[in-house]
Amino acid sequence: MKEKILIVEDEFIVANDLKLMLMKAGYQVTGIASSVVQARKLIADNKPDWVLLDIILKGDLTGIDLAWELREMNLPFLYISANTNQSTLEAVKETQPYGFMVKPFRERDMIVMLDIARYRYDMERGCELCTDTGNHEVIEGIIGKSKVLQDVVEKIRVVAPTDTSVLVVGESGTGKEKVAHSVHELSERKAHPIVVVNCAALPHALIESELFGHEKGSFTGANTLRIGKFEQANGGTVFLDEIGELPLDSQVKLLRVLQEKEIERLGGNNTVKVNVRIVAATNRSLEKEVAEGRFRLDLYYRLNVFPIELPPLRERKEDIVLLAHFFLNKYAAASRRNITSISEKALEQLLNYHWPGNIRELEHLIERSVLLTKTSEIESFDLPKIVEKPIETQGPLKSLEDMERDHIMNALQSSGGKVSGPGGAAELLKIQPQTLYSKMKKLGIDKGYK
Repeated sequence: MKEKILIVEDEFIVANDLKLMLMKAGYQVTGIASSVVQARKLIADNKPDWVLLDIILKGDLTGIDLAWELREMNLPFLYISANTNQSTLEAVKETQPYGFMVKPFRERDMIVMLDIARYRYDMERGCELCTDTGNHEVIEGIIGKSKVLQDVVEKIRVVAPTDTSVLVVGESGTGKEKVAHSVHELSERKAHPIVVVNCAALPHALIESELFGHEKGSFTGANTLRIGKFEQANGGTVFLDEIGELPLDSQVKLLRVLQEKEIERLGGNNTVKVNVRIVAATNRSLEKEVAEGRFRLDLYYRLNVFPIELPPLRERKEDIVLLAHFFLNKYAAASRRNITSISEKALEQLLNYHWPGNIRELEHLIERSVLLTKTSEIESFDLPKIVEKPIETQGPLKSLEDMERDHIMNALQSSGGKVSGPGGAAELLKIQPQTLYSKMKKLGIDKGYK
């Protein structure tokens, strides 16, 4: 018999269906509660191992209110809800659930989500019991001794030997691809390939052909059979960089790969089994993408089984000197220059800089300085000026996406709603009409413009 589960759901039919699903899968259902008050009593009486939790319940209290109480009790829980607006998702995220299922869902999806949740919970408990494994060996290419970086290294070591999907989150230049390669190299898949896919660089029309391949003659120009990235990586790892750029229709097919371990080539009638591990990366807030309808919530939770968050360089400044000397040795050797040191003044410059481009910016700076330095020591760096006081703005600062949306809307208003042709918004913005249409679709500006 698997764990005991309490269902907290105010719709009787939904709750009863859930009970039948869980019992069929071997779980023991300890009860059904329609309110927080009723749930508290059933928890005290029956001591469940897990709670399935709806957000909107009978009474004044919500599932989110109960979630905070469950965290105090160290009782793991998953949400089941049809409510996916951004404010709700932000409140949900703060309670740190082990999963979020969107109604309606398939029985298989529920069982898989519970398996994922149990795995995450067991991994966290394992990490709590073994907060210091004593294994402090360096992972090749990951440089630094700061506490935040060592936490990342520990997570890599914990997750690498498994087949668990990994989501690497961090700003541009923090080393997300390096983490993906480390996860692969420390796994049992290291003898097989790791295939890197930059989702942001794939033309939308070719994404599925690139990922899943195509049969000969499946579309104009498909003159030969093409093996996609997932088949190329069979037995190994697929690293999906900038996963937030993947369009919704391709997300559905990626979800199938994760769930069914199979793909279907474009133009093909047969499925192909693939054995791959997924590591994805993003510098976006996928929760926001989900709330705004650009990323599937079910895919987010399938990828987010084991998140690894990379700190920006400005939050690990104690690693800057180590990194600087590492890159100095690397590029001095590559360029055959006898440059062996960095002056104290130059190091002070590095420590006082904000590093908006993170490690990538530091690496490029050292490489450039090695080429320009005429002595055996880098005496100073040519860094951008640090702005001491930010420019005052009226109200909260807009995101680049919001600014782009406003700019496009202004162009559309100026052109009377006309997108292409003479005097159209595309001409005003000096971009191709098809590019503007793509941006409008992505930003949700797709009504009434021609």
